[in-house]
Amino acid sequence: MATAYASVPPTGARLWRFRYRHNGNARMLSLGAWPAVTLADARQRRDEARKLVAQGIDPSAARKATKDADALTFEAIAREWLERRDLAPATAKKHHWLLERHVLPVLGAKPISSITAADVLGMLQGLEARGLLETAGRARSQVSVVFRHAVATLRTPGDPTVALRGAIKTPKVTHHAAITEPLKLGDLLRALHAYRGGFVVASALKLAPLLFVRPGELRDAEWSEIDLDAATWCIPAHKMKMRASHIVPLSSQAVAILRELQALTGRGQYVFPSPRTSGRPMSENAVTAALRALGYDGDTMTAHGFRSTASTLLHEQGYPSDVIERQLAHKEGNAVKDAYDRAQHLPERIAMMQAWSDYLDALRKGADVVPFKRRR
Repeated sequence: MATAYASVPPTGARLWRFRYRHNGNARMLSLGAWPAVTLADARQRRDEARKLVAQGIDPSAARKATKDADALTFEAIAREWLERRDLAPATAKKHHWLLERHVLPVLGAKPISSITAADVLGMLQGLEARGLLETAGRARSQVSVVFRHAVATLRTPGDPTVALRGAIKTPKVTHHAAITEPLKLGDLLRALHAYRGGFVVASALKLAPLLFVRPGELRDAEWSEIDLDAATWCIPAHKMKMRASHIVPLSSQAVAILRELQALTGRGQYVFPSPRTSGRPMSENAVTAALRALGYDGDTMTAHGFRSTASTLLHEQGYPSDVIERQLAHKEGNAVKDAYDRAQHLPERIAMMQAWSDYLDALRKGADVVPFKRRR
C-alpha cells in the first residue's frame, strides 16, 4: 500500500518520503525536504505520485525520464557547449548575449532532437524581418555549433541548419573605417595628441596607432604584462581572440607614453583603469567616444581602424606580409608554421614597430609625404 511519511536521518534533516509498490517491488520516492517543501506541498506531490502508481507507472522512473528530457533541451546543451569552450571573456559575453536575447526564447525549451530546420528558419526570419541581418547570420552559426556538439556527443542525429545556408539575406560586408592617406593620418595624429579629456584615455589614444592591437586587448592591458625595460608587452593567450599568447614590441615612443602613465596608474592592476574603480579597465567605448569628441565619426575612423591603417600602409611600404600578419595576431592555420613565425619574426617585428612609430611621428609633425625608413 502506498504511504507518505516524514523521515529524520542522523543529519537532522526532515525529509518527506513516499513508499509504494510497483510490479510487486517495494519502492521509495523522495518528495523533498522540510521547510523548503511544506506539508501541503508534500501532500500534493504524494497525490500526484499515487495517481501514477494507480496507472501502473513508476513515479521514480517518470521523474528520471523528465530529468533526462530536461538535460536534452537545446538550452541545456547550449550552456554545456559554452562551459566547455575556451573563449576570451569578451567573446563568451557575446555568445551568452546572443543566446539569451535571440535564440533561447525560441528554441531553448525544445528537446534538441525534435528541432527541425523549419523551427530554426522561423527564428531567423523573425530577425531578418526586423532588419537584424548580421545577428541572424551569427544566430544561425551559433545554433549550428550547438547542434554539432550534440551530434558529437550522440544526443541528436544531425544539424538541421545545414539546409538553411542561403535561406536568409546576408548583410553587406563592412570594414572598420580607417584613415590610410598619410596627410589625413597626420591630421588625426595631431588631434589625438591635442585631446584634452582624461589623461588615461588620452594615453590610450596616443598608443592605439603605435601598437595596433584590438581595442579590447588595449583596454585590458595589465602592468604585470608589460616590461618597459625590455620594451615588450606580452599578452596572455586567454585575452587573445585566437587564444595564443602575443608579443607586442614597444617602440621608444610607446615606452615613453607608458612610463608617463605608469606614474599615475602603475600601482594598480590595469594600465587603463576605469575612472570609477581601479578594479576594472576603462570602458570598451572610451577610445571610440574620444574619437567622436575629436570630430571623427564612425564612417571616418574607428578604434579598430588603427589596425587597418597600419596594415595598409605597412604593406604599401613593402614589409613582408608574414611579419605584418604576425604583429596583427592573425593566426596561421598551420600549427607548426604558427610556432615558427612566432619565434622567427620577433626581430623583424621589433624593427618594424620602431620604424612605424618614427613614421607616425614625422606625419604628426607636419611632413607632407614621409619616406618610410625601412629598418633591417
